[in-house]
Amino acid sequence: MDYKETVEWMFRQLPMYQHQGASAYKKDLTNTLLLTQHLGHPEKKLRMVHVAGTNGKGSVSNMLASVFQQAGYKTGLYTSPHLKDFRERIKINGQDIPEDFVCRFIYNNKPFFESRSLSFFEMTVGLAFTYFAEENVDIAVIETGLGGRLDSTNVIIPVLSVITNIGMDHMQFLGNTPEAIAGEKAGIIKAGIPVVIGEYTEATQPVFNAKAQETGSPIYFASDEDLKFFKSDLKGDYQEKNIKTVLKAVNVLQDIVPVSEEDIRQGLLNVVKNTGFAGRWHQIHKNPAAICDTAHNSHGLSIVMEQVKRQQFDKLHIVFGVVNDKDLDNILPLLPVSAAYYFCRPDIPRGLESDVLKTKASVYKLYGSSYNSAKEAYAAALQNASPHDFVYIGGSTFVVAEII
Repeated sequence: MDYKETVEWMFRQLPMYQHQGASAYKKDLTNTLLLTQHLGHPEKKLRMVHVAGTNGKGSVSNMLASVFQQAGYKTGLYTSPHLKDFRERIKINGQDIPEDFVCRFIYNNKPFFESRSLSFFEMTVGLAFTYFAEENVDIAVIETGLGGRLDSTNVIIPVLSVITNIGMDHMQFLGNTPEAIAGEKAGIIKAGIPVVIGEYTEATQPVFNAKAQETGSPIYFASDEDLKFFKSDLKGDYQEKNIKTVLKAVNVLQDIVPVSEEDIRQGLLNVVKNTGFAGRWHQIHKNPAAICDTAHNSHGLSIVMEQVKRQQFDKLHIVFGVVNDKDLDNILPLLPVSAAYYFCRPDIPRGLESDVLKTKASVYKLYGSSYNSAKEAYAAALQNASPHDFVYIGGSTFVVAEII
């Protein structure tokens, strides 16, 4: 199989959470443990930073990788989901994994995948570990897919665990309270391994402290630290909290992965250049200004909508689409009633029909038109907007992926 055929086989044959939702969620690590054993435990050859959290874990992972890369380390980066090409998930020094490596890995291990009915995510985790080990990376940043305790990445012993924050998302898997979700994310804390917490609340801090005490892990709360601030090329206001998390993580790792202050400064200023990161307060048009952002839950959208409201514009246009398992009663009240809406359906099986979204939005006095695709909705927004208007595109990673 060539690369296109290989990726199509991966998407078609194996459960993929981004496309299928709950049916793709595996509630134990058995398959991943069997896979790493089958592969010869490549994860045991790697120094890794493990990053979890409801929001910000992608930004923190890319910032960390950029800083390490700037300091001269050969840096692996594993994130999800991808926007355009599957290979975006697995990078070394900002370069996507080669097509031929993906093809060879699938070809060599296909009988095992089929015999164990491995999920799409389990398979990609094994691919990332194998690639990073074969390429002898100095450090790898590994982002969890969903949760922490039962996430397929949670078979590693990292040099540092990072939990960015806790918000209400994926409750059908992780629990219905902040404490329950924090407990799942805290599952990445390993015995004796330090952990950095980006943000906490009165509800979640005791959960983190209890887990760290149980595992004998030094715990650091980045939001409580008085750290010298550095700017980043990632422009969302919410990045200030992520930057603080990164700075504390780098500080904790100084004895293992030393980096200079200038490496930190340049690494944070060149995240997009170094890692190819996209989709976070990402400007894609001027006059009118158009910004897309992958925020897709109440915690993330509340922060992004506050930043939207602080922009200067004559009229606001919002291109919006969601997947079908989102709690719209928590999300829609966060959106401004003064905007003109362009409702669309993300181009995946889990995408919520735009007419259904439009009808539900009208309950919250959010009015507009429905479109067959994100591209069509965005084109209509640009056509209707004057040079001094503002266009926001979001609601789902998959809406952003269609636009950029």
